[in-house]
Amino acid sequence: MSANILVIISSGDADKVLTGMMYAYNAMNYGWMDKVKVVFFGPAQNLLATHDAVRDMAGRIVEAARAADKDLAPTACKFLSDRDDTSNAVASLGIHVEYVGQLISDFIKDGFTPLVF
Repeated sequence: MSANILVIISSGDADKVLTGMMYAYNAMNYGWMDKVKVVFFGPAQNLLATHDAVRDMAGRIVEAARAADKDLAPTACKFLSDRDDTSNAVASLGIHVEYVGQLISDFIKDGFTPLVF
């Protein structure tokens, strides 16, 4: 049985976001899980555009995801980032910007366990 996790980072609180990002990064970097998928959703996306520590950790996650599996690149919600005019800032970090409702549902259907921060 594989151990796959879907880390959904949605909080607007930078400390909570950084905690979730730290877990996701370490799970990727140290092989704690077979696959780790990260989705930014909601207020966390604005922190990607404005908060230096969050942006720095996002870069580390992008690199760890690339090293683990190119299909595991982090994703952010296009609907929300378009609404908040942050799509370009988020994409500049190497994060895919796409609609995530179906994506999240598909990962759960595929056996990924959601962990929400």
